[in-house]
This record gives sequence, structure tokens and C-alpha cells, in this order.
Amino acid sequence: MNEITALTFGFQAFVTLLVILDPPGATPLFLSLTGSQSRRQQIRMAWLAACTSLGIITLFALFGQLIVGYLDISIPALQGAGGLLLLLISLELLKGNDHREDDGSRKNLALVPLGTPLLAGPGAIVTIMLFAKRVEGNSMALALALAVLGAHIVIGLSLTFATTIVSVIKEAGVMLLAKIAGLLTAAIAFEMLITGIQEMIAS
Repeated sequence: MNEITALTFGFQAFVTLLVILDPPGATPLFLSLTGSQSRRQQIRMAWLAACTSLGIITLFALFGQLIVGYLDISIPALQGAGGLLLLLISLELLKGNDHREDDGSRKNLALVPLGTPLLAGPGAIVTIMLFAKRVEGNSMALALALAVLGAHIVIGLSLTFATTIVSVIKEAGVMLLAKIAGLLTAAIAFEMLITGIQEMIAS
């Protein structure tokens, strides 16, 4: 019975995380930021973004309650901060700023905004903290760990296969995609910011 419960728990966590992390939703921004790079660099950034998200999600699964409590940070405040960060990125995309920088800057793009807050954003952090609180026993802990790992493998594969789109749409297509990604990212950022403010007022 415990094995079935752990399996169900793990599956629920996997599906929920995958929906919240939303790899298809991250694809336009990923392609717009990496369109000027070689396929090898794009693949490297895809997995670096996935690993960044994995690290953050794992950190908050293990120590989320302790971190939030120690720093006295509310989840709405975290959501608002994430919204502001994404809004700045979206404005850069809409203005057409070029991201052809050195290798260190490319890594930074994989960390922020791709790894966080786009993938490992407030929603994913809250979700993993809630699932972590429900863990009872080693079997459920293992199921949750596998769910988190599996979700990020799917993310890495999704972004990796998305790089083939760049070779089809060429540079002009990447510029158009950057504008679309900027608009979509601005909408996501605005939603995160407004939700954070509303929750802070409500509390």
C-alpha cells in the first residue's frame, strides 16, 4: 500500500511540476536569447538552465521552510520580485537588445532569467515546498526526488530539441521571435507582479 501511495505521490508531483515549469512556455524566450549562438552552445545553455532550475527546486525542497522563515520572506514578495525581474528582461527583448556577449554572459542568461525565475519561479518553489511537507518515509522522499529529476530531464530535452527551430527560421525569424517572447514574458511578469501585490494586500 505504501509503495502504491509513494508511486501516486511521485506521479502527482511530476505532473504538477511539469505543468508549472512549463517547458513550451519557456521555449520562445530560450530561442530568442540563444538564436545567435551555435547549436552546441544552445544545447549547453538548455541543460545549464535545466540544471539551474533543478538546483533551486532541490534547495527549496530540502530547506525552503528554513530559508523563508530565516529571511522573513513572504511568498507574495518572492512572486513580486520574480515578476519585476522578468519584466526587465521582457523590456530588453522588446527594445531589441542584442545578447551576443561572451561565454560568461551566456552562462548568466542560462542562470537568469531562464533557470530562474522563468523555470524555477515562485509557483514552482511554493509547489515543491508543499510536496516536501507531505513526504512521509523514504519511499515518498525517493518518489519526490525522481519526480523532480524527471521533470527537469523533460525540460532539458524540450529546450534541446527546440534549438532545431532556429536553423529553420533564420536570423529574421529569431528577431521576430524575440519580440513575441518579450511580449509573452511581459504578460507573465505582470501577472506574477499583480498576483504578488494582491496576496500581500489580502494577507
